[in-house]
Amino acid sequence: MSVEVRELPCREGHIGLLTLNAPGTLNALTETMVEQAQQALEQWAADPKVCLVVLQAEGDRAFCAGGNIRALYGALTGEGDQDAPGRFFTAEYRLDYTLHRFPKPVVGLAHGIVMGGGLGLLSACRYRLVTPDVTMAMPEISIGLFPDVGASWFLNRLPGRLGLFMGLTGARLNVTDALRVGLADMVIDPNQKANLLTSLQDQRWTGETAADDNRLFRLLNQTEALDYRALAPGHLEQHEQTIARLSSGDALPGVVDQLLGSGSTDPWWQACIDTLRNGCPVTAWLIWNQLQKGQQMSLKDVFRMELAMARECTRRADLAEGIRALLVDKDRTPKWSYATVAEVPEDVVQRHFPPLWDDATDPMALDRL
Repeated sequence: MSVEVRELPCREGHIGLLTLNAPGTLNALTETMVEQAQQALEQWAADPKVCLVVLQAEGDRAFCAGGNIRALYGALTGEGDQDAPGRFFTAEYRLDYTLHRFPKPVVGLAHGIVMGGGLGLLSACRYRLVTPDVTMAMPEISIGLFPDVGASWFLNRLPGRLGLFMGLTGARLNVTDALRVGLADMVIDPNQKANLLTSLQDQRWTGETAADDNRLFRLLNQTEALDYRALAPGHLEQHEQTIARLSSGDALPGVVDQLLGSGSTDPWWQACIDTLRNGCPVTAWLIWNQLQKGQQMSLKDVFRMELAMARECTRRADLAEGIRALLVDKDRTPKWSYATVAEVPEDVVQRHFPPLWDDATDPMALDRL
């Protein structure tokens, strides 16, 4: 199965172990994988003997590279199951929302590539443990989507205007960066994973959430973490003041011009700016708006807003074009619907942001999906 579901017996209670197992596609999520994970979480939430959940992934290269958008390309271009994109995004949002609100402690063990939907999964976990090889990013501007699966929530909680910068540039953060800005809680050696699971199994879990959470917190604090000073230098320490300065402003076109006009020769910075330069202009506006709107929203309203945004993206040509250029023809020369952010009409942007419904009338109410 592309998602392995196991229950590990402990001295008392059980651990629900959820393992993404599609390493050939960097554990990119399909509708089937999302449904398998959702079914397991719902079962464990109701099962009193399962006291906590661990989310991990197989393979050496990735925890999760995001959604398997290549699988949606046919439907987006008029072939295959036309309802597949909408079903996938609806199921993915439901899964991430379930993780955010899960009634028992959830530990995420991430390694390698953690991008897009992978970062959405990890950010929804109560405890986020990573290995030194981790690379985090929200690179959706390259495919005409937007930083989704709750990014309006977790990007807004980063210091300064780093969330905006990450969305606009697809900036890749290494493990030191992730720890610095709070996208990860702790770094462990890959060889410690098995020992950690053994330590968890050697505990008595009561089924009382507060007591189990306290026990888990103490146990993780006693786990030997890698010496942070031995990790690779971060990128943000060098550039965060520049990011704050160039990402400031009251108008998106001005911010984009400031970033594109920067003169740093650092390869990491240049890669960020190249992504912005070649990215989808409509996506840039979606990022600008979603972060502003999300500042005053509850988690539930953030998820409803983003699901509406995702559904609108599936109806526009940019998403299919971005997937074509990056993953199908691989020519990396997408022809976006507008050439610059200044050319994007306001009404095109606002179609992605319908008025929020209340719980009684909202057809996208996540509790009923």
